[in-house]
Amino acid sequence: MKCPYCNYHDTKVLDTREIETVVKRRRKCLKCEKRFNTFERVESLNLVIIKKDKTREAFDREKLKKGLLKACEKRPVSLEKIEEAVNKIESKLRTLNTIEIPSTIVGEEVMKTLKKLDKVAYIRFASVYREFEDVSDFKKEIQTLLKK
Repeated sequence: MKCPYCNYHDTKVLDTREIETVVKRRRKCLKCEKRFNTFERVESLNLVIIKKDKTREAFDREKLKKGLLKACEKRPVSLEKIEEAVNKIESKLRTLNTIEIPSTIVGEEVMKTLKKLDKVAYIRFASVYREFEDVSDFKKEIQTLLKK
């Protein structure tokens, strides 16, 4: 592993941790002695998302993360929690025994995750995902949340 600071070709692994389906390694450069993290993920089959209009699109972790970040904008949700949510959703999708997944399944997984993470972020996402037309749609969804 090359050092990202000085490009020296040798580093030492200080710590290794497994986080869901990712291995996080804390490394130290043997030349400049700076520390940095690397992440390893098992390369697996590429998932394909089937959108509402029947077009197909490669699953994109970053797009999923951006959607969660947008829903959680200005909310007390840490970047670490969002990354955990992305990992959890991706893991769930990979257990479905198919590489072609309808976008509705992805959307519902995001909704379940956001409901546990932050109720306001959940309502924000739901308003876009379920295409709320007016205030009554918001009211119905909030009432559903309050009943639980």
